[in-house]
Amino acid sequence: MPIDNNPDQGRVGDRAATKDFGKGSVSTVTRQINACATFAYPNSCAGDVETNRCHQVSEDSDHGYGDHATRDIGILELVSVGWSICNSWVGVLSTIAFVVNQGGPPTLVYGLPLIFIMYGCIVCSLGELASVYPSAGGQYHWTSILAPKSWGRVLSYSCGLINIFAWISIAAGVGIIIPQILTAPIIHYNPAYAPKTWHIFIIYQAGSAACLLHNIFALRRSMWFFNLIFGLSVATFFVATVTCLARAPSFQSHLSVWVTFVNRTGWESNGVVFLTGILSPGYMYAGLDGAIHLAEESKNPTTAVPRALMSTWIVGFLTSFVIAIACMYSAQDFDKIASTPTGLPVFELFRQAMRSDVASTVMLVVMLLAGFAALAGCQQTASRLTWAFARDHGLFGSSKLSHMDEQWLVPVWALCANATVIFIIGCVYLGSSTAFNAFIGTGLILQLITFAFPAALLLLQRRSAQYLPKSRKFKVPAVMGWVANAGTVGFTIIVTIFWCLPTVFPVEPSNMSKFVHLDS
Repeated sequence: MPIDNNPDQGRVGDRAATKDFGKGSVSTVTRQINACATFAYPNSCAGDVETNRCHQVSEDSDHGYGDHATRDIGILELVSVGWSICNSWVGVLSTIAFVVNQGGPPTLVYGLPLIFIMYGCIVCSLGELASVYPSAGGQYHWTSILAPKSWGRVLSYSCGLINIFAWISIAAGVGIIIPQILTAPIIHYNPAYAPKTWHIFIIYQAGSAACLLHNIFALRRSMWFFNLIFGLSVATFFVATVTCLARAPSFQSHLSVWVTFVNRTGWESNGVVFLTGILSPGYMYAGLDGAIHLAEESKNPTTAVPRALMSTWIVGFLTSFVIAIACMYSAQDFDKIASTPTGLPVFELFRQAMRSDVASTVMLVVMLLAGFAALAGCQQTASRLTWAFARDHGLFGSSKLSHMDEQWLVPVWALCANATVIFIIGCVYLGSSTAFNAFIGTGLILQLITFAFPAALLLLQRRSAQYLPKSRKFKVPAVMGWVANAGTVGFTIIVTIFWCLPTVFPVEPSNMSKFVHLDS
């Protein structure tokens, strides 16, 4: 399908986004969607599309497209969706098995502040760009704007594909947690029950289908559900923290929580063990960019999106750090937590700390609701990213995938396409849980890579006011901005290396990826 080269197509509101490139007398063209490049897909589109830069984008712009989203998401709903996707303290406790042999409690209690600081760099980097270029495309749109002209299409296309795959793998990862939460209490109360692989598969697919139906037919009338989950999650955090501390029969020593480093991995270097072990704290911010991809449905996105990012960043750390310390002191037997027959270490952790099967089961019920909310939020966010990418002709079938349903006001085709991929990934679980877990484990790394794209390009462009206007709604001091961008890139490089290392040494087929332990 040829790209329409109508010079009026790329208008942003009433303003054409144009700029003189200086040397070389490069002509300027208007840009589609928040100053993003349009991709000429090799087999479906013809022509060559120039890229350009833009100035600040109008909040009320429809980005030059006929199919545009309805701006009906307020700041509270945006914060709630962003929080529901991350649900930081739940994410940390759900992956606590990672740290038991990879440093023990010190990896968790020191890893959380480290992750908080590094993701602070990410939040500042993304927040500044979101306040200037609010777009459902997010990172790949910004990459197109910031990249040198000769590399713009390649880099932005790569960033967009990586981001889509990241969100799909995160959604699949959240989806597999739901059957694990459901089966854990059944195994505990009925030790004779051993869940079959197909049991997990059916629950996984049912949960994904339920969230898909919600996103198509009920989303616009039920955004309050995310507000409810936000409030319920924070309230449960307080209840769980207090109950663990009040009911624990004994407490771990200060030495074991803050000093004693446990290395049962086979790696000689404790530094390697620590850097591989902070994957669990890293799940505190899985799906952090959710609010970014809802920008075109948000009211006042230039201020709402940065606030949503900041809220998730701060509240996520406070809840995760406090409950992590409470649980590390209240835990009675870390080995038993890691090897629990229920397959859900957090359930055994609550049982040890709360001394109540009923209370622990209630915690799981809340986590189950949070899991459904996270999966629904992941599907919602991923579909908006797919929808935006399709508008730029970045995918096969873009004419369908870029369509916004006029009745339900959601991108139905994009939702269904993503759900189909998630379904196929679930089928992999039937053949090999190791392969499935290795796949979903890439989500966090791929997400970080998409954060690094625009951050690195901002450094390349010397954070010029040409790209970050002084009039932007969210900005940090100049020095902090440089540190934030550099920190984002450096952190991504480091963890991409260490989070891909096996958790134990020597390496065997069963431990080539740490993510196989998600199924242990």
